[in-house]
Amino acid sequence: MDLRMPAAPRRWLRGPRRLTAAALVVVLAGAGTWTAVASDGAPAVHRADRVIPTADGVKIDTSYFTSGAPGASGSAGSGDRRPAVLLTHGFGGDKEDVRKQAENLARDGYAVLTWSSRSFGRSTGKIGLNDPKGEVADVSKLIDWLAKRPEVELDKAGDPRVGVAGASYGGAVSLLAAGYDQRVDAIAPAITYWNLADALFPNGVFKKLWAGMFINSGGGCTKFEAQLCEMYERVAESGKPDAAAVKLLEERSPSAVGDRIKVPTLIMQGQTDSLFPLGQADEIAKAVKANGAPVDVDWIAGGHDGGDMETDRVQARVTSWFDRYLKDDKNADTGPAFRVTRTGGIDSTDGGAQLRGADGDTYPGLTGGDRKVALGGREQEFSNPAGASPPGISALPGLGGAGGLSQLSSLGVGVSLDFPGQFARFDSKAVTKDLRITGSPTVTVNVKSTTGEAVLFAKVYDVGPGGRQQVLPSQLVTPIRVTTGRSGENGGSGKDVRLALPAIDHEVQEGHHLRLVLASTDLGYASPTAPATYTVSLKSDLALPTAPAVTTAAASLPAWVWWLPIAGALTALALLLTGRRRTTATPPDPALAEVPLQITDLSKRYAKSSDRYAVRDLSFRVEKGQVLGLLGPNGAGKTTTLRMLMGLIKPDGGEIRVFGHAIRPGSPVLSRVGAFVEGAGFLPHLSGRENLDLYWQATGRPPEDAHLEEALEIAGLGDALSRAVRTYSQGMRQRLAIAQAMLGLPDLLILDEPTNGLDPPQIREMREVMIRYAAAGRTVIVSSHLLAEVEQSCTHLVVMDRGRLVQAGPVHEIIGSGDTLLVGLATDIADPLVDKVAALPGIDSAVRTDDGLLIRLTARAAAAVDSGAASSGAAGAGTAGSGTAGSGTVSAGTASSGTAVDDSAAAARLLVELVRLEVPVASLGPHRRLEDAFLTLIGGSA
Repeated sequence: MDLRMPAAPRRWLRGPRRLTAAALVVVLAGAGTWTAVASDGAPAVHRADRVIPTADGVKIDTSYFTSGAPGASGSAGSGDRRPAVLLTHGFGGDKEDVRKQAENLARDGYAVLTWSSRSFGRSTGKIGLNDPKGEVADVSKLIDWLAKRPEVELDKAGDPRVGVAGASYGGAVSLLAAGYDQRVDAIAPAITYWNLADALFPNGVFKKLWAGMFINSGGGCTKFEAQLCEMYERVAESGKPDAAAVKLLEERSPSAVGDRIKVPTLIMQGQTDSLFPLGQADEIAKAVKANGAPVDVDWIAGGHDGGDMETDRVQARVTSWFDRYLKDDKNADTGPAFRVTRTGGIDSTDGGAQLRGADGDTYPGLTGGDRKVALGGREQEFSNPAGASPPGISALPGLGGAGGLSQLSSLGVGVSLDFPGQFARFDSKAVTKDLRITGSPTVTVNVKSTTGEAVLFAKVYDVGPGGRQQVLPSQLVTPIRVTTGRSGENGGSGKDVRLALPAIDHEVQEGHHLRLVLASTDLGYASPTAPATYTVSLKSDLALPTAPAVTTAAASLPAWVWWLPIAGALTALALLLTGRRRTTATPPDPALAEVPLQITDLSKRYAKSSDRYAVRDLSFRVEKGQVLGLLGPNGAGKTTTLRMLMGLIKPDGGEIRVFGHAIRPGSPVLSRVGAFVEGAGFLPHLSGRENLDLYWQATGRPPEDAHLEEALEIAGLGDALSRAVRTYSQGMRQRLAIAQAMLGLPDLLILDEPTNGLDPPQIREMREVMIRYAAAGRTVIVSSHLLAEVEQSCTHLVVMDRGRLVQAGPVHEIIGSGDTLLVGLATDIADPLVDKVAALPGIDSAVRTDDGLLIRLTARAAAAVDSGAASSGAAGAGTAGSGTAGSGTVSAGTASSGTAVDDSAAAARLLVELVRLEVPVASLGPHRRLEDAFLTLIGGSA
């Protein structure tokens, strides 16, 4: 994860690198390379790559995009001049991130220059965090270059008509360029900052995780200017920003030249963004508006913490903005003065959030239309633990993309965590009708501290009826450092503090209530390491901004309303004629209502466009009461299968049904599934029972649904539950983790390597836990590499190799199958001889083991061996011929008493062939160990 954007937002800038009927023509032109790219129905775009030197010797790597035939000098033709756009990337990226957007703008009639900022891509120099003498001066150098292009429109000599756009780091440089260079005519910054010191040191609190990721994504501290590296190391070590650090970052922030930014500004800020939250955009809007320039504000769904970046809509709005203010097209639709994207429910086809927009004729700011909500709660004490550990959890920088925590919160899923004894809470009464919060809630509290200073993290939860679910909107908190004076001083009055909570757009549904939480720790921030006790009390109601002028307009009936019925009828007819079935809606299958798991033709590619499969055409079924072992070598597809089963990833083909319900992310039936994957993290200072209680509280489900006592009885932890987890052995920790997975007594329990790190007695205990759990009619699926243990604990097996099913069935059938023979060897044999054995007629595979040569017969040969095995005792099948190491009788096969003895021809023929190949055979017989059967099934690839 880097500061340019999470995976999903970066696609907005980068776009797919694919051409339809593309034609590439490369010619040398002056100092750069020209590339012409043509797509069906679109003008050709010409790209020229060149390095532009700066006054201080830094080389800036650029690409120049225009549409139209290039002239003899490599220019894009001088017949029609056009406005220019400077387009740059986010932190950690390079110019290629914005190539697709540059090509689109070029086709829309702009001359577009992209570049890699200092130290990124092929550009040289040190990272200056948009140093006015570095990165900002580079923009002016690029504008100088554009002014000399014959195809670029000029306002006057040396002054091209130019706009600047970019996201995050690039968004800030667009603002700074407008402040430092009056030739900039319009800007479109996105998910960016106004004051970098305020973003990384909000209210005097060090945003340590984001700051650390900032340094790492830049390539390490040595890639930065020396004073920036020294500043970071100083603040990271102390955990507290000093005045010099604040000054250094403020000097490189747009806020330093805020009174000079007087150009039309389109601000697009992310709602799911703990790095640069909406408050940063609010400061931009207020400053530019005060300067008399046009300002539009757009709150998009995504941000640095993940979510939907609304790529197509945002790009279209940027283009319209430049059409209006660079091309002077007064008919260009620049959109409303304020727009906010809201979640409008769940898409039933893929489980994603549906987005819709609301807008207003003016930007409402972060306050307005306040509604007062009374909070209840007495004065409360809580602690800041020594070392500020364990920390609470709100946002997790780096867990971005479409599935980030902020995206989950927009879907009503609570994923935050506050530790007992480390927070105070104040609750409102339930709201009597839906309440939309748009802006920054505020409240005044009184704070006391035993150390004279407190660092608090304020947040407002949306709590469901009965307190069963609490959601932190966009996973945002407000950190604040308060100098209170020591408790008992000044008459013990403490200090009143007005808290401006994070700006959000969130609807509180009827019957829900609000909860103000003040916590002493947060994972993303630095807290004091010295233990302290804080005391807080309320001094005001909670003021909620409602922005009543922001409304969702009723949409006019689109054209598809009229043609959809006809199209639907035609589609229905086509489906009847072709026999196609609907697959978008997958109703439950009543016939499978009592079947824990049915997997049918399941497939998953490594990448959408790849022909390589992690899982391919996998089918098997699991019944109630079974303990199923999922086996396979590394890369067999076991983990991918389990992830699809748990709804974490979507298959590319086939389906998974749990108790008749098709699985997709967020499927309600997943509540009947428990999982233990790669161990669980426990708080060492809490007891086992306290850890389980805390975990269950975090799920938001009623306590009575936990079935805690039943899970604990199965896990068999006994009196150890009351002891601190730090005193537990590894086996006890594993059993506690299994108990956690068993909470709620799920009907289907998935265990991934549950015996890792256990000694033999602990492994035996874990085996008994699994068997006890399944004994009540529930189902267990266990993935393990300990084959001997699987043999003893599992009733059924599924063996996978290279993504495919190799064999499935009861353990005793797979182990006892007559298709596996063990050839005892008097001496070892070379690989070429093993290959010759494997190539014999009737042989499916041959694998060398410590005990000899394991041979898997084809189905027909295996049937012959099964029917021709000898009765009790050894049957002499021949003697070792010339060249064999042994000279005694060779056992052709043994079986338990009662096996038929109709024909031993197949085994005898095999023995003859082995002797002919001069294999030093010492014995030959069926083999019944799972380990060796497994090796023969997968052909020795484990």
